[in-house]
Amino acid sequence: MRRISLAALLVTSALALGACQKKDGLDGVDPLTTGSTSPGSLKETAKLGGRWQSDPKNLQLGLAYADQLKKLGQNDQQLQVLGTLTQYHPNDQKLLTVYGRELVQAGQADQAQTVLSKAIEAGSSDWKAYSAMGSTLDQQGKYVPARDYYQRALKLSPGNAAVLNNLGMSYALEGNLKQAETVLKDASASPAGQKEPRLRQNLALVVGLQGRFEEARQIASADLPADQVEENMAYLQKMLAQPNTWQQLTDKPAG
Repeated sequence: MRRISLAALLVTSALALGACQKKDGLDGVDPLTTGSTSPGSLKETAKLGGRWQSDPKNLQLGLAYADQLKKLGQNDQQLQVLGTLTQYHPNDQKLLTVYGRELVQAGQADQAQTVLSKAIEAGSSDWKAYSAMGSTLDQQGKYVPARDYYQRALKLSPGNAAVLNNLGMSYALEGNLKQAETVLKDASASPAGQKEPRLRQNLALVVGLQGRFEEARQIASADLPADQVEENMAYLQKMLAQPNTWQQLTDKPAG
């Protein structure tokens, strides 16, 4: 599974952030935030679902229901709820941003771009809308315009570690590993970046892809167990020793 994670990291930029790492926090496309941090509950979800179906225009109730569905891994149903909410609230910038970010995580780049465009055209000042737009453009291989959106996100949230991570990985996706390293190294050294282990794992990956395995090993060792570090390094060495390495790393996985 780690092999898939390492390859997917270069494909999906902000959406896959290294082997054995959690998906919340850094990427700017984080899960819904409705105030609840408890694990998903079937009973609570069913209760929320019943209440929302009786009042489908209720935005906060719908967001809470979508949040619970995501916690239970029912992502398709979660997207359906968010899609329904946008029909009732087509100009709600916060809702459009949340829905767009979730579509990015689901790999639905075209639809995410449409939804996020509406939020941005409506004058959204939420950096997450711009960062998520950059992510969906990266998914489509549109790296230069993606970085324009990351820069716009940084104007709204200067020094944001999540956006800088996305920016660095955009350069990596394009094959510009030196620039990716510069961005990720600077971001990792910032006060906010020092608290983000996945940012260091991305830096370790980019350094490793340049053949500097000992340096990459030292960076990765700050957060990962030794066996995972060695497995990742062995995989990178194997990949770089094969012909057409970059094509293998950037080909999208099936599904």
